[in-house]
Formats: sequence, C-alpha cells, structure tokens
Amino acid sequence: MQLVLTATLWFAALSVGVMAGIYFAFSVFVLQALDAAGRPVAMAAMQSINRVILKSPFLPLFFASSLACLSLVISGVMLWGTAGAWQMVSGGAFYLIGMLLVTIIGNVPLNNALEATDANGPEGEAMWRRYRQRWLPWNHVRTVSCTVSLALLIGAIASR
Repeated sequence: MQLVLTATLWFAALSVGVMAGIYFAFSVFVLQALDAAGRPVAMAAMQSINRVILKSPFLPLFFASSLACLSLVISGVMLWGTAGAWQMVSGGAFYLIGMLLVTIIGNVPLNNALEATDANGPEGEAMWRRYRQRWLPWNHVRTVSCTVSLALLIGAIASR
C-alpha cells in the first residue's frame, strides 16, 4: 500500500507539473502570440490546437492526473493525521477543482463555441474577442491551481 501511495504521489506531482507548464505557456505567451498574428490566423490556429490536443498524449495525462489526484484526496482523508495527509487532500482538491472542474465548466464550452465559428466568417471577430476575454482568465485559474497543487504534492512527498 505504501509503495502504491508513494508512486501515485510522484506520478501526480510530475503530471500536475507538466499540466501547470502547459497552462502557464498559454497564459503567458501562446494566446498573446496567436492574437498578435491577427484574428483569422489566431482563431484558426487555436481551433487546430484544440483539435490536435484531443488526439495527443495530453488527454490521457489530463485524465490520469485527475484520477491520481482523486485517489490522493481519498487516501489523504483515510490517512488523516499522518505525515503528508493534509497536503495530499489539499493538493488533490486544488487540482480537481481548479483544473478539472474549471476546464469542464469554463474552457471546454468556450473551445466548443470557437470550433463552431468560421474564423473568416462575419461572427469571427466577435467570437475571437469573446473567447480570448473569457478563456484566458479561466486558464489563469488552471495555471495557479496546478502550481499550488504541485507545491502541496511536493510537500506531501517531503513530509512522508
């Protein structure tokens, strides 16, 4: 049991760190670089990114990291009072709420709306502006949540 928990902690920390880096890149420079290329190009590129990402290793990592964090929340609750338990619960919860839930309720609906809009059509300009204004703050939440989760999971590893 200890070996499984330790492996889960390490996997979660590493995968959460990768996810934090992906979201950080979009928050800090990817979306701004796309925007600088001009709306039709930016919109078409983001539509392509959203299609490609679903067929890449990102999606299995997205779900596996979420499952690992859920198991850490459960394990931490069951082991409450032991070294690293509160960090496992908190780190897993930050990830599940700030990454998984935010992605489901915030980013995915915006991605779907963007996909349904022609980048060169009459609604393209308004859609890109609305997308960028709404998607980026949600992505900032994911970035911060993943980073906080990573720090807490590292704390759990160090405490154990």
